[in-house]
Amino acid sequence: MGKRVKSGRSTAATPSSQIIDVAAILGDTATVVGTIDGRASAKIEQPELEFIDRSMDVSIIRGNCLPVLDKFCAAHPLGCFDMIFADPPYFLSNGGITCHAGRMVKVDKGHWDKTQGIKLNHEYNAAWLSRCQSVLKPDGTIWITATQHVVFSIGFALQELGFKILNLISWEKPNPPPNLSCRYFTHSTEMVIWAAKNSKSKHHFAYKEMKRANKGKQMKTVWPFPRPTSAEKTFGGHPTQKPVALVRRCIEASCIENALVLDPFTGSGTTGVACVEARRRFVGIEEDPSYCRLAEERLRQAISVAPTLRFS
Repeated sequence: MGKRVKSGRSTAATPSSQIIDVAAILGDTATVVGTIDGRASAKIEQPELEFIDRSMDVSIIRGNCLPVLDKFCAAHPLGCFDMIFADPPYFLSNGGITCHAGRMVKVDKGHWDKTQGIKLNHEYNAAWLSRCQSVLKPDGTIWITATQHVVFSIGFALQELGFKILNLISWEKPNPPPNLSCRYFTHSTEMVIWAAKNSKSKHHFAYKEMKRANKGKQMKTVWPFPRPTSAEKTFGGHPTQKPVALVRRCIEASCIENALVLDPFTGSGTTGVACVEARRRFVGIEEDPSYCRLAEERLRQAISVAPTLRFS
């Protein structure tokens, strides 16, 4: 018997041609049967469908992204996602120091952020990127956040796999933490790579909308956004959490309403929240159960105030 999956609000069914049947793709380990006292009551197996809201076509899968993506590849060999937003490990948690809330602290974001060495780190980046390329539709695109620690590996892997790199965005943080060693410039940016599935992709770009959002001028590749607000951490936070506004811009720039978006490293669920706000459908994958619960809480809140999607 499959797992009981926590389910959101239910409305009239949307056309089946518009929906990816996540439960069917995952197999018997993810049978959707509703909730008991809001909690799953059956034995947990991997991978599992942690949360689903059918009215918005939003779901969270608990599991390692590599085998989950393999299941999507097998079920949809021509691809099924219009866009991917990925915030992968930066491999920063190696005993260094940083400044947090005015104090010197060790950089320890979690076991998933510890380096395995340059070679294995690159092999991992190539592994998840190749699977993401397979699940993208022919004209789909991917956004990947990075710092100097991983951007060269990711960029090289993208080129090895035949992606077409479209832009390199600099996310400028207006109030970054100081550099405590005083031996480097203060790190005040993160990079966001935008790439198409391959050189033949006819990617979508909402040029007019982006120009309108930039007060009638062409939007440049330096984007100033503050860090996530306290309201975005109402239910808790994630050590690498991105602001909703940043992710929403990526979504609105590169896919249309009702498009299907994937986040293979869901974390606190920011991409899902941005999708709900921007009227896109969403599949998130997250291995850590505590972050799955955090993402679910944030999605439930976003869905509660969002209009239901209109499927064409």
